[in-house]
Amino acid sequence: MQKVAQEIYDRIDNDFYGSDREGWWQPDSSLFMILRSLNPARVGYLERKLFGVLRLDPRGKKALEVGCGGGMLCEEIARFGFETAGIDPSERSIAIAQRHAQSGGLAIAYRTGAGEALPYPDRSFDAVFCCDVLEHVRDLPKVVSEISRVLKPGGVFCYDTINRTLVSKLVVIDLAQRWRSFAFLPPNLHVWEMFIRPREMKSLLARNRLIWQEHRGLKPNASPFTVLRYLRRRARGEIGYRELSDKLGLVESGNIWMMYLGYALKER
Repeated sequence: MQKVAQEIYDRIDNDFYGSDREGWWQPDSSLFMILRSLNPARVGYLERKLFGVLRLDPRGKKALEVGCGGGMLCEEIARFGFETAGIDPSERSIAIAQRHAQSGGLAIAYRTGAGEALPYPDRSFDAVFCCDVLEHVRDLPKVVSEISRVLKPGGVFCYDTINRTLVSKLVVIDLAQRWRSFAFLPPNLHVWEMFIRPREMKSLLARNRLIWQEHRGLKPNASPFTVLRYLRRRARGEIGYRELSDKLGLVESGNIWMMYLGYALKER
């Protein structure tokens, strides 16, 4: 997999995450769905793999989240017990993440920076997380290379992303972004051509001394009819994002046609 062509990258609206159009941690924001609809499944998966399968003891170990945004996952990583750092290109998002962590008594080392040039020494972290981010970067091979560089031998890389399939085009692009009767995300928040097929992800991992372990899918926790009904109600203004998040969420699945989670171990 190569660096994304400029004409494709120009279509994605990454500025949304750092703008004041919607706020991290705000119940009336679409970003709130990360906290309530996505994080429970994601955090449950990470906890099971890190501590159940790998038997990792987080005490005294350092973890980094690449593309941390407003800190919604970073705070969960800190609560696992890691000495946690988070990095994001948006100064505004980092400021919000810092304030929220401080208000909750969490010591997280946030800084502004890009995944393509991580400002950390080689072999700095025992675990690196990159979730809901890889499908947004222009130079994916460079980001994965940088993650491998800052990861210690034997360290774990955890990620999730979106598969490039007809299913993801229908659900993530058309339903979630384009069709006004149902859309709950802004146009161009995702670009289908930037989604990552599992075999492409595995190839990138192998090229960077990261030993792939598994992939698991994410799917809605309700029937398609129920999903459409609630999305329609939100689009009509009958419910807000908080209630939508309470009704609809993602759960783990063996089907990786839309979204998938995974992890890899750095060669020793």
